[in-house]
Amino acid sequence: MAATRTMMRYGGRRWFTSCSSRALRWWDHVGPASKDPITGAIEAFLADPSPAKINLGVGAYRDDEGKPVVLQCVREAEAKVAGSDYLESVSSCLGSKMVEESVKLVYGEDSFVFREQRFAGIQALSGTGACRLFAELQRRFYPDSEIYLPDLTWSNHHNIWRDAGVSRRTFRYYDPETKGLNFSALLDDIKNAPSGSFFLLHPCAHNPTGVDPTEEQWREISSMFKVKRHFPFFDMAYQGFASGCLVKDALSVRIFLEDGHLIGCAQSFAKNMGLYGHRVGCLSVLANNTVQASMMRSQLQQIARSMYGSPPMHGLLLVSTILTNLEIKALWERELKVMTKRVQTMRTALREELEKLGSSLNWQHVTNQVGMFCFSGLAPNEVERLRKEFHIYMTIDGRLSMAGVTPSNTTYIANAIHQVTRERARM
Repeated sequence: MAATRTMMRYGGRRWFTSCSSRALRWWDHVGPASKDPITGAIEAFLADPSPAKINLGVGAYRDDEGKPVVLQCVREAEAKVAGSDYLESVSSCLGSKMVEESVKLVYGEDSFVFREQRFAGIQALSGTGACRLFAELQRRFYPDSEIYLPDLTWSNHHNIWRDAGVSRRTFRYYDPETKGLNFSALLDDIKNAPSGSFFLLHPCAHNPTGVDPTEEQWREISSMFKVKRHFPFFDMAYQGFASGCLVKDALSVRIFLEDGHLIGCAQSFAKNMGLYGHRVGCLSVLANNTVQASMMRSQLQQIARSMYGSPPMHGLLLVSTILTNLEIKALWERELKVMTKRVQTMRTALREELEKLGSSLNWQHVTNQVGMFCFSGLAPNEVERLRKEFHIYMTIDGRLSMAGVTPSNTTYIANAIHQVTRERARM
């Protein structure tokens, strides 16, 4: 393409600029980013024209008909805030109230954490944003530290700490042979990590495996953390989704609290309130005293300011209303139990259907695991066959969302899984 000359006047002088094809070729070296496994599964599902397709990759709750659910507690909160003339100047006040109620939710209503104001808390952009804020805090004040992530964990955890410039290591967690917790290996890795290391823990409804430690195992983990002086950071994405009880699902965090640990915790209301698109979350980091808490809070606010300024307000209004209104909060807790019960019922139904088909494989893990996801044990080639032959979509590692399993498709899903695993079952 021929170059063109453009005359510009600047400071009384004439300047000529040349525009050529070469000058316009910015970003030629940029290639496509690697596909996120969850996004990739959803995109493949959307591109499939089959009317019989089933999405088992989605991480948000669905009802018995496979449709998204707006909780009644959210509708009632929406009615209370609709039409209200909230000014930007009050958003910080509302944010503080939401943070306080979130802290009570995870550490306990009567916890000294709130009573003595020994926490630095900030509203975050859901759980992802809360993790990212903490990763940046870790990098700034412990620049030579690493983060130990469970093997396996939510794939985005690696992206978050990598992009914050924090080195990542893994500790053993899931045992593919038993499809359960590799507890002895987990303890060994905690013991052998350098003293004073940062560890990310899933307090309940582990994503993607659905495998949680028992209460006694959590106590052993906490005890080893104390010996090694490790820092525990909890990513609480599914409080209420493991057992249906908010208090029970926070037990792991409270065990660490009782043992005297300082703790970091990311909370998300995307899943347990069905507010995925509103991006409402909270980050709290415990401190030794109120002075330290105040200084840490100022640092978190500065980090957030440079990243996104302030979070959106509508979701904040909804969450604040649900957490502060006793009647609406009680309604939310009842709805959590209903959602959890549905998922547990579908686990039982799927396992029973697989066993009815005469599969020689052991499907006990389907009901042993908890929370939104089932780590099925399906191999990548079996997942591919489910896509191509049966139009069933899940992540390539075999993680399927139990929210996508419904009374009307359980038999079809079980039969498809049986078909693609028959060869392995005969070995």
